[in-house]
Amino acid sequence: MSTVPSGPAQPSVPSAPAAAPGTTPEPSTGRTAARVVTLAVVLDVVSVLAFAAGGRASHAADSPLTAVAGIAWPFLAGLAVAWVVLRAWRRPLVPWPVGVGAWTLTWAVGMALRAATGEGLAVPFLVVSALFLLATLVGWRLVATLVARLRAPR
Repeated sequence: MSTVPSGPAQPSVPSAPAAAPGTTPEPSTGRTAARVVTLAVVLDVVSVLAFAAGGRASHAADSPLTAVAGIAWPFLAGLAVAWVVLRAWRRPLVPWPVGVGAWTLTWAVGMALRAATGEGLAVPFLVVSALFLLATLVGWRLVATLVARLRAPR
């Protein structure tokens, strides 16, 4: 399996090797790319949900699920905005610009929605949320980049 050229040592959505003239490429190429995009979306959503689950202890709610949903929804909306604005499905594994952009937009839109709905924006929450989302949304992409570099033929 090769990758679409994306600059020095930056992982991108995998593609099949070039097909020989007169042949068709592997039918799994689209499925492989779709799997990579799906995995990236799942990892991003899990990052936001982990942040919300960690913060639920400071919020009163009838159930833990309600508390997590109440904390997560603005950031999940921000994450969706980030994926569309960045067209993240094109290169979902790269830390820059997708990871940093996803972090920035997820946090900014999430905080704007919290402010618009009357939720708190305490300074410690602003700092902790920014650092946690940075560590997770950019962090897993840095790990993916390192793994891609280590697995690349030399």
